[in-house]
Amino acid sequence: MRVPQRNHLIDLARVGSMLIVVIFHTLLWQILFVDGQIRVVPWAPGPVWWGISWICTIIPVFFVAAGYSNAVVVDTWRATSDAYAGFLTLRGTKLLGPLTLFVIVFTTIGSLAAWLGWPEQAATLSRQFAQLLWFLVTYLLLLAAAPLAVWIHDHWGGWIMLPLLAGVIAVDVAVRLTGDLELQWVNLLFAWPLAHQWGIAYHRGWFRGWRVPQLLGLLTAGAALIAVLVIGFGYPAAAVAWADIPVANLLPPTLVIVVLGWCQTVVLALLEKAGTADRLRERTARGVRLANALLLSVYLWHIPVIVMVGGALAGLTLLWPAASAFLLNPLLLVILVLAAVTVIVPLVARVEVRLIPNPGPGSPSTPLTLIGFAAFVAGIWAVWQFGAVLAPVDPAGATAVMTYLVGAGLLWRATTRTSG
Repeated sequence: MRVPQRNHLIDLARVGSMLIVVIFHTLLWQILFVDGQIRVVPWAPGPVWWGISWICTIIPVFFVAAGYSNAVVVDTWRATSDAYAGFLTLRGTKLLGPLTLFVIVFTTIGSLAAWLGWPEQAATLSRQFAQLLWFLVTYLLLLAAAPLAVWIHDHWGGWIMLPLLAGVIAVDVAVRLTGDLELQWVNLLFAWPLAHQWGIAYHRGWFRGWRVPQLLGLLTAGAALIAVLVIGFGYPAAAVAWADIPVANLLPPTLVIVVLGWCQTVVLALLEKAGTADRLRERTARGVRLANALLLSVYLWHIPVIVMVGGALAGLTLLWPAASAFLLNPLLLVILVLAAVTVIVPLVARVEVRLIPNPGPGSPSTPLTLIGFAAFVAGIWAVWQFGAVLAPVDPAGATAVMTYLVGAGLLWRATTRTSG
């Protein structure tokens, strides 16, 4: 099978995943107007939306798409005979600009709030807001491991998937035996690498190379297994968490979300066999490529946009109480957030691209690249865990920011000052 280097269906899956993430986060909180005052409360949608969540939760597809894309990049990198450091700088520095701008702005806001008299609130909110960085830490670790993951699949096929699946099951069993929900986070080391491995396998011909009856049978079996796990084994009834179901399956991931990811990969194969996205017009294809280039920026800035749009609507409601039912309608909030993201993110990207280093001639220094990339990822992990506030009240947040800046600086230098 000839594998196209640009798979528009994979691109569309990524864009669709991010669109649903933005909509979900927009609806996560409700803005209410009660007794002349604005109240913000977590949304508790009820069992109907719990069921809908199994269709709309497509974050697993994003990791499958990442595996497919990384397989393409690894193949290209192998053809150049470049060192591993060249692979890391090729991929890692593309994230350097967006993440550096985000960390600078994020740190500045939190630090100003702390020094202006709200140190504890700033530290707490900074840690809460930084929770979205879990995704980037996971993605960067998968990126670093991509050459090994591709090599393992090319030499051993799907056998690597079995220990990853066993790890997911073992973590779930440990959580249920001990009652310690924090252990569920260990599944970040198993669930998403497994989905990433499916993406590599997809690139190599799995799923889409199978016959339609086989795929339909696997999809049916997967859906039945989800029902059995939820009904018979007590897994949460929703894919994602809301106020009325605070513990769900997506974050941290459970075996159920892994099975859901398998089903979604099968659906991707069925769509590809049906010829979906095979004949996109050139203008549409360019738009899809542009949207994919902006996905990281959308992910980083969509929550500030939600806060900005929600604040504006709340302010207008206070000025015009009679229109509160219209102004605070969740559908209006979603529409305005999507419009604002469409306008604001490309403008932010113009700044981000200036913070992406241009590779120098020759090959980057391997020790400098490895140390820089490790500190870069460790810094993002630390910001995820401790926030980003430069103030005496939050030494952990300050250390996190410094770690990130050191890693980003070393990775920048490794990219621009090469040998040869």
